[in-house]
Amino acid sequence: MPNDEEKINADKNLDRRKFLKSAAIGLAGAGLSSCSSQSFQKFFQSHFREMDKNELLAVLKRMEEEYSRKYGKKFVVTAENPIEGTLFGYGLDISRCIGCRRCVYACVDENNQSRDPQIHWISVLRFKKGDKWLDLENSTKYYDPDLVPEDGYFYVPIACQQCENPPCTKVCPVQATWKEKDGIIVVDYNWCIGCRYCMAACPYGARHFNLTDPGLPSAEANPQTHYLGNRPRPRGVVEKCTFCVQRTRKGQYPACAEICPVGARKFGNLLDPESEIRYLIDKKRVFRLKEDLNTLPKFYYFI
Repeated sequence: MPNDEEKINADKNLDRRKFLKSAAIGLAGAGLSSCSSQSFQKFFQSHFREMDKNELLAVLKRMEEEYSRKYGKKFVVTAENPIEGTLFGYGLDISRCIGCRRCVYACVDENNQSRDPQIHWISVLRFKKGDKWLDLENSTKYYDPDLVPEDGYFYVPIACQQCENPPCTKVCPVQATWKEKDGIIVVDYNWCIGCRYCMAACPYGARHFNLTDPGLPSAEANPQTHYLGNRPRPRGVVEKCTFCVQRTRKGQYPACAEICPVGARKFGNLLDPESEIRYLIDKKRVFRLKEDLNTLPKFYYFI
C-alpha cells in the first residue's frame, strides 16, 4: 500500500492533470486547440486506477478502434481484475532447460513486442558449468539456439521476477507502475513518461524501453489484449513481462510456460496449498535470484 507521502505525490500529479485538462478545454472552446478530439482524450486520459467503470469502458473502446484501424484487424482490449484469492508464482527447472529460446519467441508473439528493433521480455543466459553463474551481467546472452543443448553449458532464463517488494515501483515519479493484488507488476503505458528510473532500479534487467516506434507487423499483431499487458505500446515508454495477464486472469498459462518443450516452466497460485507451484516450493531445492536485496521475487528456480 502507498504511504502518506506517495499518496500526496499521486494526488498532486492527478490534480496537475485535472488542471491542465480544464485549461485545455477552455482553449478548445475558444478555438485555440488544434488537437483532434481523440488525441485530446488520449493525452488527458485518467490514470488507470482513477477511472470509473464508464470512463474505463470508453477508453477501452477508443483503444480497440485505434488498434483495429492501425493493424487492419479487430482488436479486443480488456481489463480483467485480479482473481480473488490468487497470488501468482512461477517456477523454472534449470536442470531441464535446454536453452532453445522458444519461450522468448512465444512471449514476443503473445505480447506484441517490437520485431524491429527487437525487444525481448525474456532473456536466456548461457553459463559454462563450473563458472560463477550468479554473475548475471557477465553471462552469454547471445548464442546459436540451433546448437543447444551444448555439452559443458547450462541455461538460466530471466524475466521480470514479479517481486513482492519491487524497487521499480517505488522510484516512478508519476505512479505509472505498481503491484496488483495478484502480485503482477504492471505499467499504465499512457502515464509512463519514459524517465527510465524503474529500469535503473530493477536489479534483474527486466524492464525495456521503446526508444523508437515499435516495429509490429500487422500480420503478426495479437489482437487479444489487456490494458495493463500486451496492448501495443507507443514510443518512449517502458514495458515488461506481466505473467501474460491477458491469459492468466482467464485461467490460462503464460505463453512461455505453454510452449516449453521440456516442461521446465511451472506456474500457479501461491495461496493454493494444492497447486503445482506450492508443491515445488515445498518439495524441491528452490532459490531466488539476488535474495540478499530483499526484493522477494515470486519467481523460483529449482533443480
